Amino acid sequence: MRSIFYIFFLSTFLFAQSRFDSFYVHQLESKTDPKELYVKYCASCHHEKRVGISAPPLLPIFLKKINDKRLFDIIKNSLPQTLMPKFDFLSDDEIFAIIKYLRSPEKDISWNLEDIKNSYQIVDKKEKRLNIKNHEDITLVVERGANRVWIMENKEILDWFNFNNVHGGLKFTLDGKNFYVPTRDGWIGHYSLKEGRLKDKIRACINLRNISLSRDGKKIFATCLMPQAVVIFDSLTLKPLKKIDLDGKISALYELYSKDEAIFTFRDKSNLVKIDTNSLELKYFDLKEPIEDFFIDPFEEFIIGTTRNGKRLSVYDIDRLQKVFEAKIEGMPHLFSATYWYKDGEFYFATPHLRKPYVTIWQMYNWKLIKKVNIGGDGFFVKTHPSSAFLWADNGSDELILIDKEDYTIAKKIPIKNKRYIHTEFSSNGELAYLSIYESDG
Repeated sequence: MRSIFYIFFLSTFLFAQSRFDSFYVHQLESKTDPKELYVKYCASCHHEKRVGISAPPLLPIFLKKINDKRLFDIIKNSLPQTLMPKFDFLSDDEIFAIIKYLRSPEKDISWNLEDIKNSYQIVDKKEKRLNIKNHEDITLVVERGANRVWIMENKEILDWFNFNNVHGGLKFTLDGKNFYVPTRDGWIGHYSLKEGRLKDKIRACINLRNISLSRDGKKIFATCLMPQAVVIFDSLTLKPLKKIDLDGKISALYELYSKDEAIFTFRDKSNLVKIDTNSLELKYFDLKEPIEDFFIDPFEEFIIGTTRNGKRLSVYDIDRLQKVFEAKIEGMPHLFSATYWYKDGEFYFATPHLRKPYVTIWQMYNWKLIKKVNIGGDGFFVKTHPSSAFLWADNGSDELILIDKEDYTIAKKIPIKNKRYIHTEFSSNGELAYLSIYESDG
């Protein structure tokens, strides 16, 4: 096996601090104000105004499909495949008091084009030489607990900078000389590898889903859950070009490299939307059901997706928007949670499934299930590289699951005992694997 280089996403999550230690937390008096309960136990991740920071917003519009019984269970016992803590030390009355507060409206929440323009900030005027040998070997590492982004070339650390609440994929321009950093609370940071500095930032919205770049690298598309919108920026200046209001919770937007087009879906509506990345015009298409989590095939001909609470996987032809395949299977746990590879003249993909202890292997383009592989727990991602003989999967524990691409047998490794492994990225040549390890102490 090729050499493995461990990079730790050092996760000093606020809920791991002493205030959540069971011996420290005291039962609150029943007369405690619901807002005080929320501020004490929820606001550090969900924001004092419930608009979300490192965790999703908790406003009524986001919770209307979740009943009180379900909310009670989530608060008390946490959610699977998330980093939310259990609040089982709270009394039933205290949990119901928090739920009542979450159902109340929050006033004065808005973010218009003028707010976006006024949020622009120049971050750092100092330039430095990074002495990059090959831009294709640059890897970005997010240290979530410390709110840092590290820039590495293979094993060498070139630079780092602070940036709060990073969420979603960081995006490079195609020439590899710039990248953009999105945050849960709507900020987009611009780093120039040529100048060796974080140059500027702007806030697109209150709660951001993801960002994407047009294939020419000239425009940034930010998808927002609050307010519900797509905001387009000039990638060089971060000047907002257009804000497109939406009616629905956007899942995510991804550009197509084969044409001047991007696509997005909704989490709560049965639509797929195509956006012309030149004219910025939108075209809506009806689907048979919402697509929440999805990925796009390597030839950009098909979108493969599921719905979180659904029980089927659907494949749509992107041009004709016709369903070409459907299979009964649990939803994928994350956007682009799947990976694909080429073997013996065929393409395959593999994905984990929500709350299920297995990974499924599929043959692409004739669309058939090859195998279910039990990995011993429910994971987030499957990853691979053309030079690797394995699929790299997590299972919610400290185990790294290696699935042989030839016979689908598994081997288990423990990168750091009792430290949860969750995600792998690779260097451009596949010689280095960067493993994400969650740690409580940073």
